Amino acid sequence: MENQDYFEGLQTEASGAAARDLDTLSPLAAARVMNMAEDGVTAAIEKALPQIAQLVEKISGGFTRGGRLIYAGAGTSGRLGVLDASECPPTFGVREDVVAGIIAGGDAALRSAVEGAEDDEEQGREALRHLRVTHNDTVVAISASGWAPWCVGILKQAAEDGAYPAALVCNEDTVLAKHAKTVITVVTGPEILAGSTRLKAGTATKRVLNMLSTLSFIRIGKVYGSLMVDVKLTNIKLRARAKRIVAQAVKVDVLEAERLLTLSKMQVKEAIVMGILGCGLEEAKQRLERSGGFVRGAI
Repeated sequence: MENQDYFEGLQTEASGAAARDLDTLSPLAAARVMNMAEDGVTAAIEKALPQIAQLVEKISGGFTRGGRLIYAGAGTSGRLGVLDASECPPTFGVREDVVAGIIAGGDAALRSAVEGAEDDEEQGREALRHLRVTHNDTVVAISASGWAPWCVGILKQAAEDGAYPAALVCNEDTVLAKHAKTVITVVTGPEILAGSTRLKAGTATKRVLNMLSTLSFIRIGKVYGSLMVDVKLTNIKLRARAKRIVAQAVKVDVLEAERLLTLSKMQVKEAIVMGILGCGLEEAKQRLERSGGFVRGAI
């Protein structure tokens, strides 16, 4: 799939006029230029919000049927996918396989560059085959350039296996767009360091992935108001957070929130329902079951 002309036309490979004398600037002046370069990321994402919303519908619909969200990318894109996936179990109380992140070159590529890994389409196919995707799964290939053959292999295999293929790219008219049903295109333009897509493109990618996972879990009842009500209480910080969540939702002090959590066997949703309705644990569980796990529906 070598095509030098393709890379010549990429905005993410171009040199930005504002940063052409970057090596002559003081650290403070360079920091200002770098900070200002990020200003356009929000506007670029704004243009892609309809596609982001469309993909959230697909992901959350798959979740309700036992499906998964699978991120796949090379380099910075792959690392950001793995990062977002790893944050979902403690935040939303889901199994570790519900959101998965895979990276070209395998886990070793999380810490060290694995040169050439993104150029192998068959390796992409093989990486996805290991996950045994189904029609309930959504596969999001992430590539700032929209080129990576490894990601093309991911999307081709996803389609063949019946999963929903989607792409997140930072250039228009990309190769990946031809293999995805939903394409999120966030055109971030030239980087302050030409071609270093860990910068603006990386910022945009992180923000879009935040939206995809967070909004999808909101749609299946993992959030009440702005509170993460399925948080796992796995350390001191998260146990303290759970008390604040219950206190805020029920409008009680932290001591009462702690009492409710104890009665609920440290289940935040149940504690909230018990506190608001003044009911016992069994009734709270039944109400949550009938509402599909939505706190608002249970109360």
